[in-house]
Amino acid sequence: MCLLHELLPMDMTVGCILLIVAAVCAVVQVLRFIFADADFTLLWAASFGLKPESTLRGRVVWITGASSGIGEELAYQLAQIGAQLVLSARRENELERVKRECLGRSRLHEEDILVLPLDLLDRKSHEAKTAAVFQHFGKIDVLINNGGRSQRSLCLETDVEVYEALMELNFLGTVSITKTVLPYMVKRGTGTVTSVSSVVGIAGAPLATGYSASKHALQGFFNSLRVELAEYPGITISTILPGPVQSQIVQNAFTESLHKSVWQAGDQQHKMATSRCVRLILCGLANRVKEMWIGQQPFLLFFYVWQYTPTLAWFMTGILGKKRIQNFKAGLDADSAYFTKPKAP
Repeated sequence: MCLLHELLPMDMTVGCILLIVAAVCAVVQVLRFIFADADFTLLWAASFGLKPESTLRGRVVWITGASSGIGEELAYQLAQIGAQLVLSARRENELERVKRECLGRSRLHEEDILVLPLDLLDRKSHEAKTAAVFQHFGKIDVLINNGGRSQRSLCLETDVEVYEALMELNFLGTVSITKTVLPYMVKRGTGTVTSVSSVVGIAGAPLATGYSASKHALQGFFNSLRVELAEYPGITISTILPGPVQSQIVQNAFTESLHKSVWQAGDQQHKMATSRCVRLILCGLANRVKEMWIGQQPFLLFFYVWQYTPTLAWFMTGILGKKRIQNFKAGLDADSAYFTKPKAP
């Protein structure tokens, strides 16, 4: 560098140094992105922001869809933190199982966990269910709308009743619960309402036209609601958009008809671990992140491409979508198209 200083004018030497520093920073950012499993805002919150252990301890958290998958893991990690829980889903026996596991993993007591069976389709019951939570705990600090079902079927083969069921469950069920809880939060001037959406809430994916539509609807609803509540800075409205995560969402997905189940879910091990997804969610909630993109590559890339370069996104989706449909028709897990060579039907 001393020799470079002698040969080049001072301004050229400084320019070279700045260029090298910029190149190094660019390489570092590219490497970070390659190995990232969430958007940079959420990763920053997870590394340097407030910790869930300090911000969520003692809070009353209502989780819908708490009997399996992301909802179940949320219950376990929140219990370990010390949050008080309301566990809701249709299957009461499964909720009781989750409650016992929560008690075994934490220092919570029986009265710290309320098992509250809930059917998102029975919207007339939601006010009474909300009242039961307030009767037990006196407040709701965080509502996590996690209940819902996915879809695995081609549009041309799918009954309209399936689309109706997806919108009733994923969209209107979530809106209904939110509307019963929100007035209490507005009255207190504080609270968090979050909804587990999906990467297909901002992108498009074959085999999930109805599911994607319901998640797009949630995006529009919560984005608009967030603006409506701008005069209540203590209330946080956030959405969570995971890519593929290890859960039972595929096993429970709708197919082309209401009463036909997925015949084979396929291996789910290539997907993100549920524990990692939930940890990121809790970090986002602790730091009031408004939108959380969670996914391993190439799904994280999808978020950024769809957000910033939609023309390129259509090109990429067309290529990968064909592989997804090929695997589906061959009887394989549709998502495995992103990780394995698709088989011919």
